[in-house]
Amino acid sequence: MPSLPQLRPTPGSLDSRRLEDRPGQMPTSLYLADGRANTTLSAVVLEPQASVLHRQLSLEQLQGLIQQGAPLWIRICGIAQPHRIAAVLEACGVPEVFTPLVIETPQVPRVDSLGEVIALVVHRLRFAVDPMNLVSDQVGMVLTRRVLISIEEAPSAEPFPSLTDWLLQKRPAATAEDRDDLLHYLVDHLLDGIFPMLEQMASRLDDLEETALRDPRPRVLNRTYQLRGNLRRIRQQLWPLRHQILLFLRQNQPVMGPDGLLGFQEMAQNVEQIFESCEILRHQCDAVTEAHMASSGNRMNQIMKTLTIVSTIFAPLTFIAGIYGMNFANMPELDWRYGYTAALLLMGAIATIQTAMLWRRGWFEDWTGSRR
Repeated sequence: MPSLPQLRPTPGSLDSRRLEDRPGQMPTSLYLADGRANTTLSAVVLEPQASVLHRQLSLEQLQGLIQQGAPLWIRICGIAQPHRIAAVLEACGVPEVFTPLVIETPQVPRVDSLGEVIALVVHRLRFAVDPMNLVSDQVGMVLTRRVLISIEEAPSAEPFPSLTDWLLQKRPAATAEDRDDLLHYLVDHLLDGIFPMLEQMASRLDDLEETALRDPRPRVLNRTYQLRGNLRRIRQQLWPLRHQILLFLRQNQPVMGPDGLLGFQEMAQNVEQIFESCEILRHQCDAVTEAHMASSGNRMNQIMKTLTIVSTIFAPLTFIAGIYGMNFANMPELDWRYGYTAALLLMGAIATIQTAMLWRRGWFEDWTGSRR
């Protein structure tokens, strides 16, 4: 394969920009007993008659397929052997400047191009066993004139199984002109996986809002803050793509055909839709927090109202007991035979009258009772 002309990128435009924190927990499939999972190679050859899938390829076998010149979709799973990935990129004629962008993790989501090479980095987001915990793994993609390369950080039994089955069953078979379509199909597959997550988060926020109104507890706020953190991580992954995809569409990319550019326009709309959905859910998190605070305030008001009722009832009783608790010799009531009984009856009558008056005024109504 003839080598690409030596191009000079804009200084700093293709530098590796790693994230300070991963946008979620690392999936358990990244690691085995002896460390990271090994790098596996496979390829889908886009032949004129039908696409052919080659699994468990060695580096030499893959290089042989590349030398044949047929359009390929090279699938790399696991980045434990970066030297093998670098050798594949070199055999495909990818400039060395792209190697750190797709190997180093975690990388900032990005869309970069140089000459006839396009590179994308996206994070596959999903929930762990606990839906409150977010898991992510990096997926890098490189597109050239003859080859599409996907590099997945986490190993899987079959990379992109739905797209692979579609390619193997497609009639007429996919050709070299379909590689740019495959690129945006891969990104769409990763972005489409976010919509069910957002629906699940929206359903959980509805339940949390109902719980906050009925029975506000600290765990409601804790779960709301966890969901808000997950939404923030998703938004952080989409924020760079919003600008870079629009900038990419304005450039004249010789590798992309009309259908591929149309696919990237749809991709930009998906990113915008996901971003807006995240904003709506973020406001819903605020609504849950406000509902929790309002319910907690109502409970505090109910407590203060109860204490006020008790104080109101016992204030005159304390006043009477205080008067008749004085030990002056000239108090006429001290010589009454039924003075003690009269004082108790008086205090009971006052307490009863006050209770009845407060009851009629609605002071005993509980505004914080559980609501079905």
